[in-house]
Amino acid sequence: MENKGKWYGTTVLTFLCIFWIFPVFCVLWNSFKNKTAINLQPFSLPGGKTFVGMENYAQAIGKYGLLKSVGWTVFITVFSVAAILIFCSMCGWFITRVRTKWTKVIYALCIFSMVVPFQMVMFTLSLVTNKLHLTTPWGLIVVYLGFGAGLAVFMFTGFVRSIPIEIEEAALIDGCTPVQTFFKVVLPIMKPTYISVGILETMWIWNDFLLPYLVLDIKKYKTISIIIQYMKGSYGSVDMGAIMAALILAVIPVVVFYLSCQKYIIKGVAAGAVKG
Repeated sequence: MENKGKWYGTTVLTFLCIFWIFPVFCVLWNSFKNKTAINLQPFSLPGGKTFVGMENYAQAIGKYGLLKSVGWTVFITVFSVAAILIFCSMCGWFITRVRTKWTKVIYALCIFSMVVPFQMVMFTLSLVTNKLHLTTPWGLIVVYLGFGAGLAVFMFTGFVRSIPIEIEEAALIDGCTPVQTFFKVVLPIMKPTYISVGILETMWIWNDFLLPYLVLDIKKYKTISIIIQYMKGSYGSVDMGAIMAALILAVIPVVVFYLSCQKYIIKGVAAGAVKG
């Protein structure tokens, strides 16, 4: 009876996985078909007259400048995630080790930022970024640091609480300054949470559309998500072949990154939940 239950569970989960991943494969094979076939036969495999090879990929890269948008997306993602990891880990460590009413207020504000709907601040954000001249990729990094700090500080704070303070006291006795203690002692111990936060923030920033669209001067800077949106032509015309190819090129890096690092996500979350 127990074996039957496992078999049924495996079967159901297998069908759910196939159902979940089917749209990705649908986009993949449509990226090799012409526009007419994509519109009329979206679920059929490419072949014969419908197969166009790498033409859609060449169109996306050559006509729409996808490589340039990939460059800006990589730049924004790498430096935003780096800023979030460094500053938020230091903030989480400081909040945990320095217990004052001000650190409690900072922690409460970080938690509060996680529950505030983005729609409440989006128009104010757009106005403030324009006034402060943050409508560049460098300015967007600052914005991502602010929006990503809530979750990152929460996870880092939870992990630091599980680190015995005696380790840091021993480092201080050996002559380390607080900064040296953090970078030489605390930071290496926080590696699981660093990887977990890095993965989550990377997937969010890489795929984000709304923040770049609201903040960036899109006449000069376009991320992958924005360039895909701009592949829609005038009068409702849509280059579906180029869009499918662009979607595949946008998805591959983050999927590879996630699959190579997924084992660290649960490890890092569990490590940060040892002492709440």
